[in-house]
Amino acid sequence: MRNRAATVDLPNPEEKAGTPRSDWVTLSRLFPYLWAYKWRVFFALAFMVGAKLANVGVPVLLKDLVDRMNPNTAAVLVVPVALLLAYGALRLSTALFTELRELIFAKATEGAARRISLETFDHLHALSLRFHLERQTGGMTRDIERGTRAVHSLVSYSLYSIVPTLIEVTLVLTLLAVKFDIWFAVITVVALVLYIAFTVWVTEWRTQFRRQMNELDSSAHSRAIDSLLNYETVKYFNNEAFESRRYDESLERYRKAAIKSQATLSLLNTGQQLIIAVALVVMLWRATQGVVEGRMTLGDLVMVNAFMIQLYIPLGFLGVIYREIKQSLTDLDKMFRLLQKEREVADRPHARPLVLPAGQVDVRFENVAFAYDPARPILHGLSFHIPAGKTVAVVGASGAGKSTLARLLFRFYDVSNQDGRILIAGQDIRTVSQASVRHAIGIVPQDTVLFNDTVYYNIAYGRPGAAPEQVQEAARAARIHDFIAASPKGYETLVGERGLKLSGGEKQRVAIARTLLKDPPVLIFDEATSALDSNNERAIQAQLRSAAHNKTTLVIAHRLSTVVDAHEILVMDGGRIIERGTHDELLDRGGRYAQMWALQGREGDASPSPSDNRGHGNQVA
Repeated sequence: MRNRAATVDLPNPEEKAGTPRSDWVTLSRLFPYLWAYKWRVFFALAFMVGAKLANVGVPVLLKDLVDRMNPNTAAVLVVPVALLLAYGALRLSTALFTELRELIFAKATEGAARRISLETFDHLHALSLRFHLERQTGGMTRDIERGTRAVHSLVSYSLYSIVPTLIEVTLVLTLLAVKFDIWFAVITVVALVLYIAFTVWVTEWRTQFRRQMNELDSSAHSRAIDSLLNYETVKYFNNEAFESRRYDESLERYRKAAIKSQATLSLLNTGQQLIIAVALVVMLWRATQGVVEGRMTLGDLVMVNAFMIQLYIPLGFLGVIYREIKQSLTDLDKMFRLLQKEREVADRPHARPLVLPAGQVDVRFENVAFAYDPARPILHGLSFHIPAGKTVAVVGASGAGKSTLARLLFRFYDVSNQDGRILIAGQDIRTVSQASVRHAIGIVPQDTVLFNDTVYYNIAYGRPGAAPEQVQEAARAARIHDFIAASPKGYETLVGERGLKLSGGEKQRVAIARTLLKDPPVLIFDEATSALDSNNERAIQAQLRSAAHNKTTLVIAHRLSTVVDAHEILVMDGGRIIERGTHDELLDRGGRYAQMWALQGREGDASPSPSDNRGHGNQVA
């Protein structure tokens, strides 16, 4: 059964490849990033032309050097020395101009790569939660990595290889046609046309194998990353061999694609060398005939041979260069596709920041409906009000839509219906900037995920730039300072990937400290103490009550003992509010809340007091 499952789960890479777009579309998108450095482009092109002129001058000077090597002339010691010095100067000029070109253009290349990478990074953060829930992290990061590298490759191969070669070919053909008969230029042109046509045809044909290799590489990488991120789950179910088989199947498919790609590459290289060899033989045969017939000197033969070597050495790499350019365009296109992903939740044009009054702010849900999938609505016309500085708790069974309220309030999603809206301080959150809305809200989530960094970094993340004393004060308020201080490295203790070096309770207390440090006017506690033991829960509850004092607070809970002091409790079921009131009022009604309270009391979770927890007053939970 396991083998069958491993086989069925493997994705078809061709389905994920997407429809390839024109290379010119990708180049047109890259051009503005390079055009920002247009003066560097012009200087780089000037140095490139200078390098090629010097390079073409080398065989010409070599011809003169050979022709003047006549032992019978008196100038035999003077002229060759001067020519040798000039020959060395041209060689040096070629290298110097090439290095100056790369030095001048390096800033443009690195700047373009930086801008594209940063825009992609910012855009991914701006995409909706739905995209990030559906993404494959390993494959996506590999696409970004390859896309960034593709910028360097495109500039390097096009500006440093293709364009210089075209300039040199033009100069050589002109020189051959003018100095000798036209047939030298004709032979060279025919050979170049055949070479380029063969290279392009074979490379286009084998691009499908390279694309398949990339898709399989991303698939294998995603599978490995996903398995390693779920290391504990793999161990819990003793599925190391199962994961190994799944990964090996991905690697096996990649191996077959790589072998096919290598076979077609060998075919390409062999054909290229055949065309080059035939052209060189024909050119040298005609030049040798010219020397024998007295139409050409020995220096002319040397020059033609030097030209052909200089010309065909870079052409020998044309297949590799063309393939890499095509691959770079494919990789860059993938990153540009990420940049084109539509934002499901976007700020309106000229959206202004949320204006918070000097006093407290209130939160209001008005006829809010929402569905992750249109076929399965989650919320049905919810309306409730959290007065400024008060606490409203939401309870209900799993799947009732409680956590969706927090996601909507943060604008991870927008309300589905046009007449529904969420207001903070009387302002529809769809009309203001998302950044200002999220700045005004702090959350302690049920599932706390930490950065693979120090404890200090994770707490200070609530307010970057906070003083160390403020960070420690927040840690004390969350009852985690003593634990941190007792660690050998203190606040510099690394928490590991997703905070796995800490227990669930320790992670949750770090999350509480982080939110306390942020100190926003609106708080959301989504099962904020679910991972704590009873003693720590009571201690943290006291700290949360203190933190929520005079703040507008939404509490999402399963354990009813944590919400008995809320100013209003909403009981949700099936995306609707079926009961609302204070703890005492809901118990008196004997409805769903009273049933939940009695059930949790029997299970030992609610821990009701002998007086049934009545008479607490309207304290902040």
